[in-house]
Amino acid sequence: MTIRVVLADDHPVTRAGIRAILEKASDIQVVGEAKDGVGAQQLAAELRPDVLLLDLVMPGPRPAEIARWVRAHCPETETLILTAHDRDVYLADVVEAGTAGFLTKEEAGEALVEAIRRAARGEVLFTREQLARARQWREEVGQRWGSLTAREREVLALVTDGKSNREIAETLVIGEHTVETHVGNLLGKLGVASRAEAVAWVWRHGLAEEMGLCGGNPPDENGEFP
Repeated sequence: MTIRVVLADDHPVTRAGIRAILEKASDIQVVGEAKDGVGAQQLAAELRPDVLLLDLVMPGPRPAEIARWVRAHCPETETLILTAHDRDVYLADVVEAGTAGFLTKEEAGEALVEAIRRAARGEVLFTREQLARARQWREEVGQRWGSLTAREREVLALVTDGKSNREIAETLVIGEHTVETHVGNLLGKLGVASRAEAVAWVWRHGLAEEMGLCGGNPPDENGEFP
């Protein structure tokens, strides 16, 4: 039996490298490539592959959203995540979405080939350590993160980006006093005592990219940026 794979990654060189690895296996065929999440969904619907191999960070819907969509619309397809970002926030997200596994790009090679074979057989590839990490993140971080309102997350993103209350008020077109209220509320929900601690909390738990803050360097232990 030939295992049909759709590969989704926004870097052409990476896609070419992964394709070369997979096509060395006589039982695996790459039947399509996508450069973003929307393309991955379209190819999954059109080609009905056995395995959809997704990069974790690329334009379009998040991999967890794609995985849920695939489970609903292409139940014969298993979704496997391949990433350079081994962070608990991402791991917890894709575990909850029902993906088959979460591999780092350092594992590309025979380990990836074997992972695709196992996923195609319907096996779950998450290790006990990965499941424990995901569960711990949900218990310790996810509940606090989930307790924030959409507006509080907007304010937290701007605080993390180094904006003052006045700048946040101007950006969101709200009163400065309202910003102060939101900051106070989010500090309480996160269980931290200051803006610096909130910023450090965001970076420590891998949420900066979740909020679109992909550039720059994380703060030091005192919440100060280098």
